[in-house]
Amino acid sequence: MSTIAFIGLGNMGGPMAANLIKAGKTVKVFDLNPKAVQQLVEQGAMAAKTSCGAVAGADVVLTMLPAGKHVRSLYLGDKGIIATAAKGTLLIDCSTIDAASAMEVAQQASVQGFEFVDAPVSGGTAGAAAGTLTFICGATDVGFNQAKLVLQDMGANIFHAGGHGAGQVAKICNNMLLSVLMIGTSEALQLGRDHGLDAGVLSQIMKVSSGGNWTLEKYNPCPDVMPATPASNGYQGGFMVDLMAKDLGLAMMAAGETGSSTPLGALATAMYRQHARQGNGGLDFSSIFNQFQK
Repeated sequence: MSTIAFIGLGNMGGPMAANLIKAGKTVKVFDLNPKAVQQLVEQGAMAAKTSCGAVAGADVVLTMLPAGKHVRSLYLGDKGIIATAAKGTLLIDCSTIDAASAMEVAQQASVQGFEFVDAPVSGGTAGAAAGTLTFICGATDVGFNQAKLVLQDMGANIFHAGGHGAGQVAKICNNMLLSVLMIGTSEALQLGRDHGLDAGVLSQIMKVSSGGNWTLEKYNPCPDVMPATPASNGYQGGFMVDLMAKDLGLAMMAAGETGSSTPLGALATAMYRQHARQGNGGLDFSSIFNQFQK
């Protein structure tokens, strides 16, 4: 598994591909953004002019794409990855998409003799750059064991959530919880500020108290509390509001399929959609903090 095709070099995919290069893998890259390709070439990647060109001769195909329609378009059809990849190529999709799309691609891949793994990630752009991502995999046992050998170069935690599609379900459950935590943390911090408390001091108090959570520890939404977070950089970079709204939509779709009760998830979905409609879609999702400003 020394030659890897990596398709989709955005905020997450670019750093992930870079870590594969650092691990000594031969990485062939393709993206619709030529600047993203050039950045990886400067780090040692090989540029492909098309997705099929990237896949040719690869032992592993890794994809990181925005939505299920993009994944289906890339993998399926007469000119898709499944139709053009060499037999025995391992297919890994790290996009966060609906479980139905992941299962459809997996079924078509299986018919053609390929192992397909849906492996959405958690850890954000910082985790992608540091190689400490969490991969949440839906796959057969064989596919998962093969994928671990590749994913370990980009992540610190690799889980087998279950069969095809399970990785996607686990990921949207995680992101739904994350959105609720971010909103709750934001309103609590602003309540403290409204009463004259220092947000940094309040964050330290809550972090080691019963309200402690990941957003306080790693991703504080209040500006100037954590220098390295998007909140302290004008909410630039990180995980966009539009993507959080998309993931919450997937969570609500999944809840509807099973009749699951998700009142907090529904409220978070409404808040993030409203935040996006107000022109904040390109900002980091921690910018929801601004909704609590007077």
